[in-house]
Amino acid sequence: MESFENFWQIYSNLVLTLGINAMLALSIYITLSCGMLSLANAAFMGIGAYTSSILTMSYEAPFALALAGGIAMPMLVAFILGKVTLHLSGVYLAMATLAFGEVVRITVLNTESLTGGALGLNGIPNQTQWWHVLLALAVVLAMLACLRRSKVGRAFEAIKEDETAAGLMGINTNANKMLAFVLGACIAGLAGGLSAHLTYFIGPNEYGFDRAVEILTMAILGGINSLIGPVVGSLFLTLLPELLRGLNDFRLVVNGLLLVLVVLFLPRGLWDPARFKRLFGRQAKKGAQ
Repeated sequence: MESFENFWQIYSNLVLTLGINAMLALSIYITLSCGMLSLANAAFMGIGAYTSSILTMSYEAPFALALAGGIAMPMLVAFILGKVTLHLSGVYLAMATLAFGEVVRITVLNTESLTGGALGLNGIPNQTQWWHVLLALAVVLAMLACLRRSKVGRAFEAIKEDETAAGLMGINTNANKMLAFVLGACIAGLAGGLSAHLTYFIGPNEYGFDRAVEILTMAILGGINSLIGPVVGSLFLTLLPELLRGLNDFRLVVNGLLLVLVVLFLPRGLWDPARFKRLFGRQAKKGAQ
């Protein structure tokens, strides 16, 4: 028991960060599953983090209410942004959402009285507990699992495969893409609120281009063919720098090399159900022989 307490004191933030990063990977999974390459999730995370932190620090709102605000504000912003940008696709949508992230960062920098500007917000109450992260991740996974098996999930898949054909089949492509976009913002905002009340401090540079690419990498690296893939990718990308800490100056080099090798040799991600079926099928045939 004592050894577990020592472990938790040292690594509790890392363990909770694993759950938060898993939610971020799932937030972009939902947009990718509808065929949209959006890089706005880091900005939505920042909006959720700042909204919930301001509600807690300036208005002494209860933690649950602050989290609710951190979810609602990104959803509202995503709805407004989606009205303007979701007619775009591919790299054009990525560029538009990336530009939106920069707009959010500049806005935070220039509203010092509210957001602290470049100095960020310091002294955020540490209210995020392990069960908050576990419950949030479980709810997100359950919601996305139900969505994946529903009529909406099948519509997402049809739009991802061929948006024009999906529209000709009677699927409301605009409404479904908006739903995926807003749901992604909802999950990212929740992750941002939990993260802000875990780390005591948030700053505008935490939600910029680097974080946007990191969130996308977690989902792609794990694989977007199932819900487990983004979670596996987030675990791998979060733990890898810690596991390579002993390499000192060579840590980033080895980190990048491992990521390149995974992309080259596992193009469908670390978690590929089809690959596992083929592997187990071969083993079963060998056993039968």
